[in-house]
Amino acid sequence: MGPVPAGLLQLLALIGALALAYIPLGTYMARVYSSDKHWRVEKWTYRAIGANPDAEMTWTAYLRGVLAFSAVSVLFLYLLQRLQGVLPGSLGFDSVNPAQSFDTAVSFVTNTNWQSYYGEQTMGHVVQTAGLAVQNFVSAAVGIAVAVALVRGFARSRTGELGNFWTDLVRGTLRILVPGAALAAVVLVACGVIQNFSGIHEVGQFMGGSQQWNGGAVASQEAIKELGTNGGGYFNANSAHPFENPTPFTNLFEIFLLLVIPFSLTRTFGVMVGSVRQGYAILATMAAIWVGFVGLMMWTEFAHHGPALQLAGGAYEGKEVRFGVGSSSIFAASTTLTSTGAVDSFHSSFTGLGGGITLLGMMLGEIAPGGTGSGLYGMLIMAVIAVFIAGLMVGRTPEYLGKKIGTREIKLAACYILITPALVLVFTAVSMALPTPPHSMLNSGAHGFSEVLYAFTSAANNNGSAFAGLNANTDWFNTMTGLAMLFGRFLPMIFVLALAGSLAGQQPVPQTAGTLRTEKPLFTGLLVGAILIVTGLTYFPALALGPLAEGLAS
Repeated sequence: MGPVPAGLLQLLALIGALALAYIPLGTYMARVYSSDKHWRVEKWTYRAIGANPDAEMTWTAYLRGVLAFSAVSVLFLYLLQRLQGVLPGSLGFDSVNPAQSFDTAVSFVTNTNWQSYYGEQTMGHVVQTAGLAVQNFVSAAVGIAVAVALVRGFARSRTGELGNFWTDLVRGTLRILVPGAALAAVVLVACGVIQNFSGIHEVGQFMGGSQQWNGGAVASQEAIKELGTNGGGYFNANSAHPFENPTPFTNLFEIFLLLVIPFSLTRTFGVMVGSVRQGYAILATMAAIWVGFVGLMMWTEFAHHGPALQLAGGAYEGKEVRFGVGSSSIFAASTTLTSTGAVDSFHSSFTGLGGGITLLGMMLGEIAPGGTGSGLYGMLIMAVIAVFIAGLMVGRTPEYLGKKIGTREIKLAACYILITPALVLVFTAVSMALPTPPHSMLNSGAHGFSEVLYAFTSAANNNGSAFAGLNANTDWFNTMTGLAMLFGRFLPMIFVLALAGSLAGQQPVPQTAGTLRTEKPLFTGLLVGAILIVTGLTYFPALALGPLAEGLAS
């Protein structure tokens, strides 16, 4: 079987697995966030943190909970790295320097998992397990909690209450992410991913000499890395490393893990607002964009012109031979359309247009299907924009799920879609204007510009993948990407929760013959068009200077 049919079969198998998980997982998550019962271990947790799980919160109180918890998490992870040199299980590694500690702490707390360090040469067992792995769970749970708060804003009326952040955080962690990651870790261990706390080993090389490798609790971290759309690798090679991703099956399984919760959350949304067809409309939008991007990525990597690539059967540079072009294309498109950032190939070695597709996937706002929670609330914001556009075209007040989209709502939605592009473009422009980037860029010209643009697109969109030709381990990039991650994560959350509070306080608007049917294919097409047009108008000049220029010139 040729590489193209094999890639298509893998794509079909992946779609089938996601379809099987969609209804049971999505319905289960809706029950998790709608139940009034607390597990015993949850009650112990609430007592330990001093939270009242039954107290409802306004959007401002909910936001304070998100920000306070995240601030404490950043401080804890920063101190853990700075103290690594005196911690047990440090494998002899020194404390991490201040700028890199800040960047890494912010990275894992914001669900970005951007890494400017070699994992196997920098972090010991305690930092990896008690620090990074823990943040993989709770940062993902924070994202789902904010999405659920927005869904409650649509589902509730004449109230300013959006639920309880601490309850949503604990339930998301203990009822969804922990059991899901535990099951996934067992599968990964059975398929060859390592799981131990061994020290550093001297390993002989095929051509002579030796190399040092350390073990670690890799399978458990790999599982939540993908399931929580985190993306940080235990090793520098990330999911291209055989200890993290040894076989074509584990590769496909990891893609399944990073997609399953974001896609299934559309079912959760439909159940909680009382119309599963609304959930299907959002799912169709996400799926259409995802399939389109995967198809484009396969085409650019298989059919790129040039005699060497045609003789090889595709653009194999930077691809793992265990996975090939097809599977690597699926992984690359999926990881940049979610906020995962895990990689099984070298994105900087993709064709010019292929690298542009990974960039564009992040520039969409990572909403197809996006990160755990962030994808759903990002898509719902775009749905509000699409409804507003439709209202302008037909000359009536826009409505979505029985809620009027008035001046306040559209201003909040507009702020949401503008903040991330502003961060990406401003940080990229400032970096290119300073003398620092040329010393960090392995390449010059269009590809060098793409490396810097990719870095800030990844940081501000909380993705975490990189064009690895850029040396980001400098004080400038550690600080600037850290700020981009902070602003890119929490400023949009402010607008999301403010919108949720505004919607929850409204009185439902009865549906009439003139109401736009947002569960129909027509609305799905409108929503896809709005997403592509808004993104294209925002980023086209930057893309034209980087990946488009490179792709057309090659």
